[in-house]
Amino acid sequence: MNVQSILSAKGSDVVTIAPSATLAEATALLRERGFGALVASTDGSSIDGIISERDIVRALATEGTSTLERDVASCMSAEVFTCQPSDSIDALMAMMTDRRIRHLPTVDEAGKLTGMISIGDVVKFRLGELERENDQLHDYIQGNVG
Repeated sequence: MNVQSILSAKGSDVVTIAPSATLAEATALLRERGFGALVASTDGSSIDGIISERDIVRALATEGTSTLERDVASCMSAEVFTCQPSDSIDALMAMMTDRRIRHLPTVDEAGKLTGMISIGDVVKFRLGELERENDQLHDYIQGNVG
C-alpha cells in the first residue's frame, strides 16, 4: 500500500496559511480545523514551510503571549520533509519515526502540494489493514474461504 491509498480514503484537501499571517491566526485556524500543523504557502500549492502546534507552544514558552503577533514565517520550520503519493506506507512510517515528525505534506513530481498525511492517518490506515488481515485469517481458519 502507498500514500495514495491514504489520500484516497481521507481526501487530499490541504489547509494552508500565508507565511505573513500572525501566529494568532495560525492558532485559531489550527483550533477551528482540529489540525496539528499547517503548511505555510504564499500561493496554496508551493511549500514555504510548516507550522505546528508544537512550534507555537515553544515560541509562547520562550517569549510569552506577545509571540502571537509575530508572523508564521518567524516560527515555522523552513526545512520541510515531504512524501509522494507513490511512497509506501512502510517508508512513510520509517521517515516519520526516524525524523520524529507527525505531519508530512504530499507533493507531486513537480513539487506541487497534493495532500497532507499525519501520523494519525497512518495509524488509522495500518489498523484497518491489520483488521482486514485478521478477518481473512479468521475466515480461513473457520473454513469460510469463498
